[in-house]
Amino acid sequence: MEESPSQQDHGTCFTEGDNGLSKISINLRPLNVSDIDAFMVWATDKEVARFCTWEPYTSKEDGINFIKDKVIPHPWFRAICINDTPIGAISVTANSGNDKCRGELGYVLGTKYWGKGIATEAVKMVSEIIFKEWPHLVRLEALVDVENIGSQRVLEKVGFLREGILRKYMLLKGRYRDMVMFSILSGSH
Repeated sequence: MEESPSQQDHGTCFTEGDNGLSKISINLRPLNVSDIDAFMVWATDKEVARFCTWEPYTSKEDGINFIKDKVIPHPWFRAICINDTPIGAISVTANSGNDKCRGELGYVLGTKYWGKGIATEAVKMVSEIIFKEWPHLVRLEALVDVENIGSQRVLEKVGFLREGILRKYMLLKGRYRDMVMFSILSGSH
C-alpha cells in the first residue's frame, strides 16, 4: 500500500563528523508494532525520558501496548526515521472546543542522535505541514522543561517564539517543574 504524503515526509540535515560534513536523510512515518525493537532503544533510555512525562520502559510488552493503545490511534504521531528505522518520535496533539485552534508538539530522539540537527529538521518538517493538514490549527505550541536547553534550542532554530516561563506548571516525576512556552503561528514558518 502506498503512503500518502501526509503519512510519509522526508527531510535532510547536515552534521559534522570526523570526515567533514555529512548529509543525513530523515523521514517521518507512522510508528508500528513491528518497530518495537527500535522503539525500545530510546524508550528504555533514562536520559531520553528525563524530561518526558513517562518513565523509561522496562518491558517489550509495555512498549507494544503503548504503540497499540496510544500511538496507532493518535491522530498525528510519527516515527523519526533514518533509513526507515525509527530513532525517535514526534507528535502533535489536538485540542478541542474553543481551544481547537491550538495543538501541542512533542518529540523524543535517541541520545545517539542528539546534536546532529535531526530533531530540528523533524520539528521544521512538522511545523511546515501540520497547518496544511489541519487547517483549523493557527497555533502550534511546545512546553519545554526550563532545564531542557537542547530542546529549547531546537524550537528556536525552527522559528518558534519563546513566550515565557510558566512557574510550577507541571508535576513531573514527583517535582513541580517550571516550563517554557514556545509557539509558532500558521503562516509564520
